[in-house]
Amino acid sequence: MTASGPDHWFEPLADHLGSAYLRYSFTRGTANEVAFLVDALGLEVGDRVLDVGCGPGRHARALAERGLVVHGVDISRRFVDLAAEGAPPGATFERMDARALSFDAEFDAVISLCQGGFGLAGGGTRREPEPGVDPDGGILAGMARAVRPGGQVLLSAFSAYFQVRYLEDTDTFDAATGVNHERTTIKDDQGHDAEHDLWTSCFTPRELRLLAHAAGLDPEEVWSATPGDYARRPPDLDHPEFLLLARRPAS
Repeated sequence: MTASGPDHWFEPLADHLGSAYLRYSFTRGTANEVAFLVDALGLEVGDRVLDVGCGPGRHARALAERGLVVHGVDISRRFVDLAAEGAPPGATFERMDARALSFDAEFDAVISLCQGGFGLAGGGTRREPEPGVDPDGGILAGMARAVRPGGQVLLSAFSAYFQVRYLEDTDTFDAATGVNHERTTIKDDQGHDAEHDLWTSCFTPRELRLLAHAAGLDPEEVWSATPGDYARRPPDLDHPEFLLLARRPAS
């Protein structure tokens, strides 16, 4: 955070949440998700992976335990410190804004899961995007630069279809931007409550493919998914997330 306030609306939420993040049900499917990542990306021991919006590091740490070299970045200093504490060999972590990734063709694969980086840039932020640049598209462009030619990017994104179909009374969905706003109460690791605003961008498969093309990637697959239930299933209306798999052209 800067002296004048947080760089992103997510930082105060993460500061309050801390290790309680790992108590939420959507974090309990790490084994399934990591096994899917290894298979879908064809990852092998020694491959370098960048985890954008790594949170407390559950995916990065699990991948490192499989022999991969993983660097996790997150805008939350609290989450980065939690991720680094007792991390296995091969897992390193750094505070970095996903909107300002500084890597250049350094990784065999780049991931961003559970709206850790991609999908949180569309609302409630102090940093204005460049004119004409989709804020999440800018994040994807940074991910595309970070992966080596021929390498792959895999990210999860909320489904606009699912969000509208199952819109809750506490949600406000902006049809013009595709951003859903929710005011919710979150418990910290001591059980203390605090109210926070959540802004989450939602996407269709077509939008994800177009953003991938704009970032210089070749989209290969879009699958429907639920946290903890990643599989190669075609896009549908019944799962809350999509998984986009795209590749940086080899030349």
